[in-house]
Amino acid sequence: QVQLVESGGGLVQPGDSLRLSCAASGVVVGTVHTNWFRQAPGKEREFVARILNGGAGTDYADSVKGRFIISRDYAKNTVYLQMNSLRPEDTAIYYCKVFLRGHTHWGRGTKVTVDS
Repeated sequence: QVQLVESGGGLVQPGDSLRLSCAASGVVVGTVHTNWFRQAPGKEREFVARILNGGAGTDYADSVKGRFIISRDYAKNTVYLQMNSLRPEDTAIYYCKVFLRGHTHWGRGTKVTVDS
């Protein structure tokens, strides 16, 4: 059974940094594309970043390009989202997602609030 557990969210000020973690079980993160999405209050869930399987590269939404970095730790079976230069518009619940054998799996999310 695939399980994704996000952590690392919190309340920070504009310009601060946070690192989110997505710990996976039931799936090897190096064998699937792993995505970060976010959902701000009153808005639809949106794509943030993706790390492709087998070290094939990364993709980012234009809104976070140059500020966020997605990475993977094979030993810990965990995907990270390093978020720098945070802005109030980055406030959202951040979710991890994988697609495996015809099924989409989501974590429960971790809340990030950027407020002065």
